[in-house]
Amino acid sequence: MSMVHELYTGFMGVRIAIPEPTSSNPEYNQRALPQYVDALKAAGAEPVVVSLHESQERVAKLLASVQGVLLPGSPHDVDPQRYGEARAAECADDDPARTAADELLLQDAFNLRKPILAICHGTQALNVWRNGSLIQDLKTAVNHRPGREVVEAHPVRIAEGSRLTRILSTAGEEEIEVNSSHHQAIRTPGDQLRVAAISPGDGVIEAVELDAPEHFVVGVQWHPERTYTQKSSSRAIFSAFVGAAAAWVPPRVSQPGNGN
Repeated sequence: MSMVHELYTGFMGVRIAIPEPTSSNPEYNQRALPQYVDALKAAGAEPVVVSLHESQERVAKLLASVQGVLLPGSPHDVDPQRYGEARAAECADDDPARTAADELLLQDAFNLRKPILAICHGTQALNVWRNGSLIQDLKTAVNHRPGREVVEAHPVRIAEGSRLTRILSTAGEEEIEVNSSHHQAIRTPGDQLRVAAISPGDGVIEAVELDAPEHFVVGVQWHPERTYTQKSSSRAIFSAFVGAAAAWVPPRVSQPGNGN
């Protein structure tokens, strides 16, 4: 049985698509979604949960109604065959339903230049979709998986001149302490993605962004939705994303014979 797909209404403005949780861990599904929803609502957006259990017409209608896409975390890993590798023993199973939803939302967002915020697994999915690769299991001196209750697991150094630098300057921070809950990370950034932050202790890529100033695409490995009420940097990320979605306008489609 699928979830109600417009669980949280009441906003008349910015609508943000989130893929329906489809992991094999019901406890994770029930716990994680409200955190993203609460952060989006606090930033002034209306979350719209998109499920591929719906008809194609219904999904198309939902996508046409949103101005941005949030790709959340997941307890699953991206199928390594998607970036040309055999599955390592440490690699968790993939979630084909989530992959299909991610790819649908990414295609729509890139076609129409809708803003994208990707978080943890969502960042890895974005990177692989853009033909990048992943480290299947981190083995470094920095603990990137200390537990979801740890608010400040390690520092993250933001790349000078990046969009993320401009976002976090509103919070008065250039190097921030972040939480951490991942055992994989980006090895090679995908097409037109540039490194926006690293973990200085081991060089692990902690954020990427699209190298295109007209299109807001930011992916972070940490979980700003979990620390939205505690950290100004987390609030700044969501505020910038929702602000970009509020400013989004559909690209102009040239009409045959109009000379444009």
